[in-house]
Amino acid sequence: MLHWQHKIRKELENKTLQEFKAVIGQCKQVFLKKTADYGTAWRILRPQSLTDQIMIKAQRIRNIEETGRQQVEDSVYSEYIGIVNYSLLALIQMHLPPQAPLELPVAQAEQLYNERVNEIMQTLVAKNHDYGDIWRSMRISSFTDLILMKLLRIKQIEDNAGKTLISEGVDANYTDIINYAAFALIKLNELQ
Repeated sequence: MLHWQHKIRKELENKTLQEFKAVIGQCKQVFLKKTADYGTAWRILRPQSLTDQIMIKAQRIRNIEETGRQQVEDSVYSEYIGIVNYSLLALIQMHLPPQAPLELPVAQAEQLYNERVNEIMQTLVAKNHDYGDIWRSMRISSFTDLILMKLLRIKQIEDNAGKTLISEGVDANYTDIINYAAFALIKLNELQ
């Protein structure tokens, strides 16, 4: 790769990371406000319930994309934020020990959120290095479909008691969902 090509690629990688951090920052603000309002009531949810909640949000987005109509005021943008946050909740739940209390202090919930986000950013950087910014040429509706596909995979893995023969586990699928939703948020910001 020529020097100027390498420089341009690095600039794009940095731009993507900054945009990712910005949209995840918006998601985190929603998470922190809801945690302040409701505590960590989400801790009562079993993995399958979190998967279904994300499915509801993704399917609503797809319905709006296909019909061009909506009757509930919640925006598609806020639904993608919900997808990011519910996916992060699922990852947090997966990493908490079984004896962890249902109610967590806000500071601890924020720390757990940050830990998962840092892991996801490492995956984003690695994949973006290999694939480049190809996601920028994708349609937002494709992100919706990819999220729904990942959710169907997660549901199948959950139905198989977490066992896979060759496939990635549930955590890798949630990581991909978060990245797809973040890309959708970035593209929606560009449209405004």
